[in-house]
Amino acid sequence: MQPRQVTVLGECVADVFPEPGYGEVPSGAQGRSPDPSQGLRLRVLPGGGPANTAVGLARLGTPTRLLARLSGDVFGRLFRAHLLESGVDLSAATAAPEPSTLAVADVDGDGQAAYSFHAEGTADWQWTRGELDRAALGDPACIHSGSLALVREPGAALVEEVLAGARRHATVSIDPNVRPALVDPRVYRDRIRTWCATADILRLSEDDLAVLAPDTPPEAACDGFHAAGARLVVVTRGARGVLASLEGRRISVPGVPARVVDTVGAGDSFTAGLLHHLGGRGLLGGRLDGLRIEDVLAACAYATRVAALTCAVPGPNPPWARQVDSDGVELTARPGA
Repeated sequence: MQPRQVTVLGECVADVFPEPGYGEVPSGAQGRSPDPSQGLRLRVLPGGGPANTAVGLARLGTPTRLLARLSGDVFGRLFRAHLLESGVDLSAATAAPEPSTLAVADVDGDGQAAYSFHAEGTADWQWTRGELDRAALGDPACIHSGSLALVREPGAALVEEVLAGARRHATVSIDPNVRPALVDPRVYRDRIRTWCATADILRLSEDDLAVLAPDTPPEAACDGFHAAGARLVVVTRGARGVLASLEGRRISVPGVPARVVDTVGAGDSFTAGLLHHLGGRGLLGGRLDGLRIEDVLAACAYATRVAALTCAVPGPNPPWARQVDSDGVELTARPGA
């Protein structure tokens, strides 16, 4: 079955990576350190949680429309080229005069990234009611949003309104993608019940869970999210796979072994795989009334492979459908999702 359209609403972020080894000099017991005379060479990749999910969906074969505010600067042009090349529909995107958002990634030896953001006054958060009123959602089976678009003002409240309105005719998927270094964790805790009241699907990582429900067992946290309204809750746990809860019926899915380059974008790619698999079986488009726990198991197993393939390459670079379906793709070591 050909999946129906998914609309993604949210940000595009330039992920900035220092080039390893460039401009470094020996520094005794500490190994190597930067050489100030050489400066620092940076590699910039198009990213941002919602944009990564839109790219992942489109590459897997789901018709995907992205509602985003795209700057006209050099990074905005990079986003636009990347999204169009991946097959994302940008007909409803807004041309923005503000600069693009940047995230500088510091990747450790295990491939985990810590970010510093340059996000004040940037294009992604400046939605106006008129812009969103003019933006065509199309006729999506699902609308997905999350990450900083849900918490950065002035646009966050308007994004929430769009999601609540779309719920009348589409499945709503939310990925909080918590960024405590940029946004006070209390903001997320204050808003999570509102998001659950709107969302049919809530996808979050273990790190997100630690902020949203500290000192709470994952199963108990899932029950709290169900009580607030979310029907399907999926918690990605890196190498340990996935915990999914469908109105309290739980499953665990093991991780797919992968050679990890970095984990950037793995969770976003997982969400893309999950929505693509559900949509391809006609399970999106309402309140998930026909969804069975067996469907959740199959969708999560597919999505873990999508996430593992993302970990096996640098940066937020989701796989194409032919890669996911290929038995010849080498995945060794461990995943990060």
